[in-house]
Amino acid sequence: MIASSVSLPQECRIRQASEQDIKSIRKLVWSAKLDPTQLRWEQFWVIECDGKLAACGQLRKFTGAQELGSLVVAKDWRDRGLGSYLTQYLIQQATKPLYLECLGKRLASFYSRFGFLEVPVEDLPQSLKFKFGLSQLAKILFRVPVTIMQYQESF
Repeated sequence: MIASSVSLPQECRIRQASEQDIKSIRKLVWSAKLDPTQLRWEQFWVIECDGKLAACGQLRKFTGAQELGSLVVAKDWRDRGLGSYLTQYLIQQATKPLYLECLGKRLASFYSRFGFLEVPVEDLPQSLKFKFGLSQLAKILFRVPVTIMQYQESF
């Protein structure tokens, strides 16, 4: 895992989201054109910089698995390690197995640095097959570049 030396900028701190954060979380998720459904503030961790929400990500619970999702860094705070720090932090908070789905080769490459490997939909726990199966249908029908990945601890 190459991201182990990543730290937050001095003006930033990570914390669990509060109910007051939901509007800012929704705004970040919408700005990244991610799925705006299933945004429960209780499942989110946020990075706050200079008193404003700079990044967010959630750990969604499913039967026998978790999903790392809705990970977004605000445009003004990109390329400063916030996404790497938050990804690493969420991996540490997660129960295993941990999955995610992402769009495009660039994001798949980003997550692979942390130990995520591509997995076929057939290998998913039953609780994730329907959710991720829909995105695989979009991949086939509309050529949406969706990748399903699982965290591999022994990476």
